[in-house]
Amino acid sequence: MKKMMILAVMMVMTISANAMNYNAAKHEALFLSDKMAYELNLTAAQYEAVYEINLDYLMSLNGHRDVFGIWWDRRNADLRFVLNTWQFDKYMSLAYFYRPVAWKAGNWTFAVYSHYDRGHFYHAHPKVFVTYKGGNNHKHNRFYADRHVNKPAPAVHHSTPMAHGNKPAAHHPAPAPHHDKPAVHNNKPAVHNNKPAVRHDSKPNRQIAQNTNGTRSTSGHFGARR
Repeated sequence: MKKMMILAVMMVMTISANAMNYNAAKHEALFLSDKMAYELNLTAAQYEAVYEINLDYLMSLNGHRDVFGIWWDRRNADLRFVLNTWQFDKYMSLAYFYRPVAWKAGNWTFAVYSHYDRGHFYHAHPKVFVTYKGGNNHKHNRFYADRHVNKPAPAVHHSTPMAHGNKPAAHHPAPAPHHDKPAVHNNKPAVHNNKPAVRHDSKPNRQIAQNTNGTRSTSGHFGARR
């Protein structure tokens, strides 16, 4: 019985040593959320929600098995409701946001510190930094789906393709001056066709004169037969 009690105490001590306390979790969640707000262009409402989600995730970690367990899945599901499509895609492409925590040599490590200096912030603390104590991830799984969160306009993300698509529009009018050349070229035969008209008019005059002379000689010939 005594051995079982000692074993139970050791298990509790191990869990306590691995679990992240509230003060440590809130400061790590703040630093991580601040960098996500900077890179993902979060609105103020998104920043508040992202901080809550990150804090819930960190406070739910009790050991290395929880790093990519159900609480990591819940974090991704909640962020999908809070972020725009392009924000969420970028979030997943950045490992220090998507997989922010690791358990190494008995300690928690945070990948975001390999990209940002510790203690440097881009934004003021979210309002919920003082008031929120965690627990939203233990509520129904559509908690953030039912919560209205202002998001940045998608048009900002698609501005580059729109600029690229305007280039062909300036290119199409160019062939128009090229089509005028045949019109000038087609006028040449009109000038050329006038020349035969003069020659055709002169030839009948000569032919009439020849025929007149021939008629005179012929009439003498037929007259002789008469």
